[in-house]
Amino acid sequence: MRKNIDILLIALSSPIMVGIYEDNKLIDSIVSDKKSSDILATIFKDIFDKYDVKGLYFTNGPGSFMAIKVAYIFLKSISIIKDIELFATDAFKFNENHPIKAIGKLYFVKIKQEIKTQKFDDIQTVEFKLPKLLNKDEFSTDTVPLYKIGAVG
Repeated sequence: MRKNIDILLIALSSPIMVGIYEDNKLIDSIVSDKKSSDILATIFKDIFDKYDVKGLYFTNGPGSFMAIKVAYIFLKSISIIKDIELFATDAFKFNENHPIKAIGKLYFVKIKQEIKTQKFDDIQTVEFKLPKLLNKDEFSTDTVPLYKIGAVG
């Protein structure tokens, strides 16, 4: 069993991505088009069967509210049960800081350190990517989900 493994979960939209990191380097990844509520338990059971996990990292938003809730509750439960530290960061770090789909023509944008919604009629989004190196300095122990959406007008 490989020891001192960190896991990064990006589950804000389809596909779900899980990166497995050893010494901050991506050594394996899992990608699934299934709903996080249907597949996370299976993915993490397989991971815990193969690896000794020391840290859990995830994107806590913005994105699909349901996906954020499922990921947060799932990882927070694992963190408590297995006594593994949980860390979070916003999703913009994994899509080159491009707009993230909110609802309709609204997209989440990050300007400086503030996340807002903006309306775009025609925009090309950038898919999330697992980084080759896990930069732990970009994460925080403040793991509360980022439910950021302005008034829909």
